[in-house]
Amino acid sequence: MKTVVAKEDSVDRKWYVVDAAGQVLGRLASNIAFRLRGKHKPIYTAHVDTGDFIVVVNADKIVLTGKKWDDKRYYRHSGYVGGIKSITAKDLLKKRPEDLIRFAVKGMLPKNSLGRKIIKKLKVYAGSDHPHTAQSPESLEI
Repeated sequence: MKTVVAKEDSVDRKWYVVDAAGQVLGRLASNIAFRLRGKHKPIYTAHVDTGDFIVVVNADKIVLTGKKWDDKRYYRHSGYVGGIKSITAKDLLKKRPEDLIRFAVKGMLPKNSLGRKIIKKLKVYAGSDHPHTAQSPESLEI
């Protein structure tokens, strides 16, 4: 029996819509990362992007457990001395709710050029509307 190595042009990609309302952030992000990488497919190949497109709606209704709304912090640095800035999860939800899901999923993907390519297939929207109806995405229950 031969091992099948997937080729980039032979991958059949589907579009899925995930409703994030009432979902716990980490559990949702791990399922999304699993689908984005293509690990649910029998043709999964580690060095090839075999995953599907994921559209996440209602990102502003995501749930965090425990005291994470106040304790969890997201950091960034300007590159200058003393240029570190941080924001709590609660403030990030008010400012850019899409980034909560995007940061969680990005942390679960490979830290290389493949990971940067995979994260582009994730589309996150704060409300329930999205502009990807032309791709006729299927609903995905997580």
